[in-house]
Amino acid sequence: MSLISRYILREAFTSCLIVLGALFLITMTNALANIFGDAAADRVPRDAVAAVFGLTAMSYLTTLLPIALFLGIMLALARLSRDGEMAALAACGFGPAGMLAPVGVLTLLLVVCTGWLSLVLTPAATRQIEEIRFEAGQHVELSAIEPGRFTSPDSGDTVVYAREVVGDELRDVFLQRQQGDRVVAIVAARGRRLVDASTGELGFVLEDGRRYEGIPGQGKFLVIDFGEQRIPVRRKEEHEFKAAPAGKSTLALLESSVLADRAELQWRISLPVSLIVLGLLAVPLSRSSPREGRYARLGIGLLIYIVYANMMSIAGVWVQRGVISEWLGMWWVHGAVVLLALLMLARESGWLTLRSRAPRAELAT
Repeated sequence: MSLISRYILREAFTSCLIVLGALFLITMTNALANIFGDAAADRVPRDAVAAVFGLTAMSYLTTLLPIALFLGIMLALARLSRDGEMAALAACGFGPAGMLAPVGVLTLLLVVCTGWLSLVLTPAATRQIEEIRFEAGQHVELSAIEPGRFTSPDSGDTVVYAREVVGDELRDVFLQRQQGDRVVAIVAARGRRLVDASTGELGFVLEDGRRYEGIPGQGKFLVIDFGEQRIPVRRKEEHEFKAAPAGKSTLALLESSVLADRAELQWRISLPVSLIVLGLLAVPLSRSSPREGRYARLGIGLLIYIVYANMMSIAGVWVQRGVISEWLGMWWVHGAVVLLALLMLARESGWLTLRSRAPRAELAT
């Protein structure tokens, strides 16, 4: 690789790192807030917040690499155009086509990383996050009871409310249970939580309370005052974990004939492919005259990327719903953007101008 190519590669790589770091910081700040919200709502165990954050970061990194490469190359080459270095390189015969070599090296390196993340690591991370959330939903502990909040520790047949919660001790407790047609409502001054160490069965011991039992709509209710009463709580029914398409391994998607799985497979392959498409598009799109400024075409580039990413998502939904055939899938979106990039590259390189002038030169002779 020539000295000029190494220089361009270094500039583009530095810009990509800066863009990736900025985007990663913004997205992960928002993701961390969502994870804390899920932990507060008992959708994620509090001791698993760090693990979920790390796994989510891996998933976000996969989707951020294409836009980081695209903007990084555009910013690096735009700086060269603004400083007049592109004009000097063009005078030495190093035009837009020559930029493809260093840009291609950087793109191929990121394609390998993105392919590894998209096909191997991200599906495994997504599956682990789903399993953590599934376990949190299946094993809701009574420690999740918060003061002033109604909680159902089982399948919904039991509702518990406590005005004050201090460790395992409860104050001013209200408990309601549904037993067939009969409803049991208990009001107690105090209560405590019990967990059977051998079976893991949960329950309450209520003290100094009153029990109301009867059928709603009828006038006969049994009212009992008690000093202490134990109320067992049946856990939620265990359900078998079933991974979503995003959490399945790539090998499982290859063997599946379900449209949702086939669409997910195409999406995973499209992420590294999009790096090649965006790297090719960034070279002609980053060229600008000194009067246009450094960020003249950045808005156009962002608009093209948004349209490109949205069309990929739409094509994936179409494959999943059977609107378009699987062989067409998302590939037509990549093909359209590649065609646009080649036309822009030919225009910036002067190939179209030379071909249009050739017939005129022949007529003049």
